Amino acid sequence: MTEEEMRKRLATLRLEHRDLDAAIDALTGAGARDQLQIARLKKRKLLLRDQIVMIEDYLIPDIIA
Repeated sequence: MTEEEMRKRLATLRLEHRDLDAAIDALTGAGARDQLQIARLKKRKLLLRDQIVMIEDYLIPDIIA
């Protein structure tokens, strides 16, 4: 995967992460009783966050000063 492809993938993951955040907020704000659905969305959101962090770490390596 090239750096450009990784940056595009990162943008896509961030967008999906924000969308899931909005969906979770909407469901909890509306008093949704489907806790299983909310839990699944939260789990997906955590998986996305892990992928985002992994790509960010690759694109922006730690520099020991």
